[in-house]
Amino acid sequence: MSASRLSGLHSWVLGLALCAALIPADASASTACKFKPSVGQAGKDVVWVPTPDGIVDRMLRMAQVTPDDYLIDLGSGDGKIVIMAAQRFKVRGHGIEYNPDMVDLSRCLAREAAVTGTTRFDQGDIFQSDFTQASVITMYLLPALNLRLRPVLFQKMKPGTRIVSHQFTMGDWQADETSLVDGRTSYFWVIPANAGGNWRLSWRGEAGEGGGELSTEQTFQKIEGKVRFGVLEGGLRDARLRGDRISFELMDEAGVLRSFVGRVQGDRIDGSVTGPQGRTGAFTAVRNGPPPPIRGTSD
Repeated sequence: MSASRLSGLHSWVLGLALCAALIPADASASTACKFKPSVGQAGKDVVWVPTPDGIVDRMLRMAQVTPDDYLIDLGSGDGKIVIMAAQRFKVRGHGIEYNPDMVDLSRCLAREAAVTGTTRFDQGDIFQSDFTQASVITMYLLPALNLRLRPVLFQKMKPGTRIVSHQFTMGDWQADETSLVDGRTSYFWVIPANAGGNWRLSWRGEAGEGGGELSTEQTFQKIEGKVRFGVLEGGLRDARLRGDRISFELMDEAGVLRSFVGRVQGDRIDGSVTGPQGRTGAFTAVRNGPPPPIRGTSD
């Protein structure tokens, strides 16, 4: 569904060209639109191969798009993802595409689909474009382009931004979900907050109050950690991070198991804690010092 960046990947280009020969052209190239793209035509960095409708639908459902979202398709080709999101899910969308002829085609197809009021298509290089306003990012790029894009996503996108890629992964950034439709794969991720570092943890509730020194390490969206109460140190159980939502369990110095669910907001986490007999209270964690880089996300 895109014509994207990065030159010199001849083997991938050839592979996609061979795949293109097996994919029938679909209704995206309307007879009323002047430009007629051919499957397998050369783009800036890759050949153009349309994404089948069933894959597009699955990608949008993986991202759980709603009318409150703003979707940006990086390397939008003929605009299919943006147009289908607007038609089926009433989602506002923006396609960024390098080939000006494909941009014109996208605009024509959007007019035919009567979604010009909720769609936009611009000619541009995705690595020179601002897409930080998106709540959902979709793409059909080559592996090397995904890896080049990965640190940009972590540096610029808000925690909770949903990313969906057709066919290609993000290297060792493990997907939150993988889907297979008719032999073709889609991958889904959520941009995590930075929850690493040293925190002063405290809680208060009907069962009393307490606190300790919390230390967490983060690799992509995976976290682990430990908590210290004076000379006693224990590990976190079931630590999870999804966007800015964090949860974990710990056993305090009295041997009481407590469950924490909160939201990471910069250098502060606020949420609820559940203790003995299901009694709940509030907790806060304040980070000491600057947040460390999230492991694995640099160039």
